[in-house]
Amino acid sequence: MVDPAPYDRSGEPDRTEWSIDELALEAGTTVRNLRLYQERGLLPPPRREGRRGVYGTDHLQRLRLVLALLRRSYPLTAIRELLDAWDARRSLADVLGFEEALAVPFATEPAREVSLAELAGLFPAGDPTALLRAVDLGLVRPDDDHFCAPSPGLFDAGTQLVADGVPLDAVLDAAAAVLTSTDDLAEQFVALFRTHIWQPFVDAGMPPGELARITGILKRQRPLATQAVAAALAEALQRHTDAVAATEWSATLQAVEPLPQVAVAEGRDRSD
Repeated sequence: MVDPAPYDRSGEPDRTEWSIDELALEAGTTVRNLRLYQERGLLPPPRREGRRGVYGTDHLQRLRLVLALLRRSYPLTAIRELLDAWDARRSLADVLGFEEALAVPFATEPAREVSLAELAGLFPAGDPTALLRAVDLGLVRPDDDHFCAPSPGLFDAGTQLVADGVPLDAVLDAAAAVLTSTDDLAEQFVALFRTHIWQPFVDAGMPPGELARITGILKRQRPLATQAVAAALAEALQRHTDAVAATEWSATLQAVEPLPQVAVAEGRDRSD
C-alpha cells in the first residue's frame, strides 16, 4: 500500500474543510485507502451536509498520524488499539496535540516531477541499469506517465555532481552511502525518544497529565537530529578537505612551474 506524495498547496489559502477526494489529496493518499481506514475505525465519520461528507482539520491530523504510523510498519490493528487507548485515556486537546506533532513531516520540500529532459541528461540512452538503480535507491520513482523525485534536494545534488564531471556510477555509490548512513542515524535518534521518553511514559500507565509534556519533548527533539547531523557533517567535511589540501592539492600547486617572466611582461604590454 504505497501512498503518493502530498500535493504541494504552497501559495493557496489555508483550508479547514475537504471532500473525501480533497482530503485524500491533501494527506497524500488515495480515496480507496481512506475508505479502508474508515472501515477499520481509524478515522471518525465526516460531518454530513445533505449527501455530501465534509472532513475537517481533525480528520486531516488523524489521517496524517495513521499514515505516519503505517510508514513505521505499524499494522492497522495495532494503530486502532493505540488510537482507541489514547482517545479513552486522554483529553481531546492532548491527543490532537500529540497527533499533530507526530504527523508533521520532517521533509520541508515536496516531491517534484522530473522532466524527461532531466532524465535523458542523467541516464545514458539504451542502458536502463543506472535508472533502475536510481529507482531502487528511491532517488526517482515512476508516477503514472512520468517520474518524480521524492527528495528534490538529494536529486539536484546528484544532478549537479554529474554536470560537474563526476561519473554517474560514482554519484549513485555516494547516494547509496548517504541513504544508508542517514537511515542508521534516523533509527538511532528515534530509538532515543522511544527508549528513554516514550517507553517510560507507557510503563507508567500513560498518565493523562503527562501527554502534553511528552508532546513538548517530541516537538523539541524533532529538529535536533538534523541539526546534529548537519553540524557533524560540516565539521567532517572541513577536516577531510583540510587534510587533502595539505597532502595533495598544495603539493600539486607547488609543482606547477610559474609562467616565464618574459611571457608575463608581454601579456602586460598587450593589455596596455
